[in-house]
Amino acid sequence: MLWLIVGLILFLGVHSVSIIDADWRNRMAARLGQVPWKLIYGLIALLGLYLIVIGYGQARLSVDPIVIYQPPIWMRHITLLLMLPVFVLLLAAYLPGRIQQATKHPMLLATKIWALAHLLANGTLADLLLFGSFLAWAVADRISLKRRAAVPAPSAPAGRLNDWIALIGGLGLYLLFLFWAHKALFGVSPIG
Repeated sequence: MLWLIVGLILFLGVHSVSIIDADWRNRMAARLGQVPWKLIYGLIALLGLYLIVIGYGQARLSVDPIVIYQPPIWMRHITLLLMLPVFVLLLAAYLPGRIQQATKHPMLLATKIWALAHLLANGTLADLLLFGSFLAWAVADRISLKRRAAVPAPSAPAGRLNDWIALIGGLGLYLLFLFWAHKALFGVSPIG
């Protein structure tokens, strides 16, 4: 569990720099240069992600996991339904169109839905730490974006076709995860 906690601190911590002090982030990026800043940021985030994966995996393999709550089986169906827009929103974050315009911050919305959906279907302490931390972080980041300018992210040129790409591609990714990738990557099939 220790590696999960350290990983969450590193990953969400580095992603919280702009939430805590956007001016400091901008000064550091200017002082170091954009490429070195992004390299340091990326390395910390990757280390954090690696430790999250290791720590969560160890917690899942625990002989005696700490169960906080036991979700009813039907919650898994709600989770499957909630996950459908997540993949569309992830693509819409990089494909400017109506979806991105309507949701304002589709990546954060996708993170919130993903985390909430997984909290509905999983009830161990490790699940609560992982998905609860991401949910709390996404809520805090969205609130902070109301008082700070969003840093522009690389994206495709704006266009109406982007929404169709996000919808069709998101549905394709959803089906890929539903029937194969979730089991291959995480060892658990979402459909039993």
